[in-house]
Amino acid sequence: MTPLVAVAHGSRDPRSAATVMALLDVVRALNPAVDVRPAFLDLSAPRLGDVLRTVHGEGHRRAVVVPLLLGKAFHARVDVPGAVAEVQRQFPRLSVTVGDVLGPDPWLESAALRRLAEAGVRPADPTTGIVLAGAGSSHAPANAAVATIAERWAARSGWAGVEPAFASAGEPSVATAVARLRAQGASRIAVASWFLAPGLLPDRITQQTVDLDPDAQIAQPLGADPEVAELVLHRYTAALSSLDSRQYA
Repeated sequence: MTPLVAVAHGSRDPRSAATVMALLDVVRALNPAVDVRPAFLDLSAPRLGDVLRTVHGEGHRRAVVVPLLLGKAFHARVDVPGAVAEVQRQFPRLSVTVGDVLGPDPWLESAALRRLAEAGVRPADPTTGIVLAGAGSSHAPANAAVATIAERWAARSGWAGVEPAFASAGEPSVATAVARLRAQGASRIAVASWFLAPGLLPDRITQQTVDLDPDAQIAQPLGADPEVAELVLHRYTAALSSLDSRQYA
């Protein structure tokens, strides 16, 4: 079995790694035959390079890396390929394929909407405005992908409005998003989470929202959701097929 190395960003907040591990437990439960290995880019252990070295040391000659990232920002475009390339320079006979990031994807949107419902947000409530909160990136297309999701939700949801907001390196801010929703007639504010796990940036979004509206309903990160786990396996299967086709072409 070709190992599935699931790599998350990493955080000093222990809740983050715990959530990633819980998600991977769901992945294993969905398909016990898959050899699932956790890895992190920074701030948490084990690091991606170390996991790939272990995979090689165990005698594997192939691995699939699935980035547990919600968009194609710096970590997906630079950090993950860089870590993989470094290991492959050391072990050129180890064939590693990097799968696609998790988002954007309808399964993630479904999970985010489910978290909103769990927070008590009523569907199609014209008095409620939704802030779709993400990390933010200096890579504009990554922010635009979140904004596109917000536009789609706004068009079909029946809520007063849906506005994107970012914790860092992106606009609009939570304050701007809330002001726009108020202008659209929202008397209630809720926050949908475009984060995989708890940590510094989701906490920042929560604090900024509560400062503006102590009664705001705030959804939890996507976390160990079955549809997110299914998506991880889907990314693995697609990457494995690509790896097979290259090896047998």
